[in-house]
Formats: sequence, structure tokens, C-alpha cells
Amino acid sequence: MSNGAGTRIIHMRTPEGEALAANTRRAMGITPAINRLTYDDADEIRALFSELTGRKVDDHFRLIPPFYTAYGLEIRVGRRVFINQNCTLYDLAEIRIGDDVMIGPNVSLITEGHPVAPSQRRTSVVAKPIVIERNAWIAAGATIIGGVTVGENSVVAAGSVVTRDVPPNTLVGGNPARVIRSIGD
Repeated sequence: MSNGAGTRIIHMRTPEGEALAANTRRAMGITPAINRLTYDDADEIRALFSELTGRKVDDHFRLIPPFYTAYGLEIRVGRRVFINQNCTLYDLAEIRIGDDVMIGPNVSLITEGHPVAPSQRRTSVVAKPIVIERNAWIAAGATIIGGVTVGENSVVAAGSVVTRDVPPNTLVGGNPARVIRSIGD
């Protein structure tokens, strides 16, 4: 079920919940194959990542394994994207990564969560999209949660937890991430 602005609410023990589980099994079959590869296996990594996402990635896409996802089909990557090792992209809602984006090691892009109320936590999953606009750099160990857009040319400092939109041409850092300064050439 969608709930405006790309938000998805999936109730467990429903046909939609069963489809979610089936897609998780599919992704869990592909990601170990990616993770057995090395830096020098770029063509095979691109082929498997394309299979995982259901979309062909360009010849300049680079991913250094290991890589983790629970679904895969909602990941969209632009041209010349670089994803460093040990990244996690949980894409129950769309994760859109623009052209020329660099993602450092140990980055997590997490679209989903659970309701806060204790009685509701195991009943559903709520997911909101993440957008990383063109030429952004997400530095090592950063976490970006659902509902966030990182603006064009922006930098998310290492170890940051991003809970709000990042304006274009901005450096953010901290937990929660806050604007540090504007950036430019």
C-alpha cells in the first residue's frame, strides 16, 4: 500500500507481506554471488547488480563487494556511480542514486522502519524513498534514513546520520546531521 510521496506501508501476514518475503529470498540468492567476487571482476559485478535491480547499469558503474540489500528491485543508479565496500541499501521504497555519486565504505541507506508504538512494531513495515542527487558524496559510515533527499553536489560527512533533507551544494555532518557550510568550486 502506498501512502503519499512514495511512502509504503506493508502489513505482515498479507499477500503483500508474502511478496516482500519472496523478493527478499530472491535478493538473498543474488547478493552472495556478488560478494564472492573481487575488485577485478567489475563486469560480472555489473551483470549481477543489473540482475538484482532489474535494470542494466552503465559500463562505468563500480561496486566493491561486499554489498548488502534485502530487496534490490527499488534501487536505481545513474551513470558513473561508485559504491565502496560493505554498503547496505535497504530498498523497500525507492533508492534513487544520481549520476556521478560516490558512496563510501560502510554506508547504509535504509528506507524502512517500523511503527514506534510497541503494539504495532511487528504488524507492519513503513518505507519512505531516499534520493541522492547528482555528484553527491556520501562519506564512510554515514547512514541516511527514508524520506531524505541529499541535494546535488552535497557531501555527507563520515559517520553522519541524516534524518532531514540536505540542500544542494552543502556539507552536513553529525548525529543528527546538520549543515556545516555551503560548498562550491
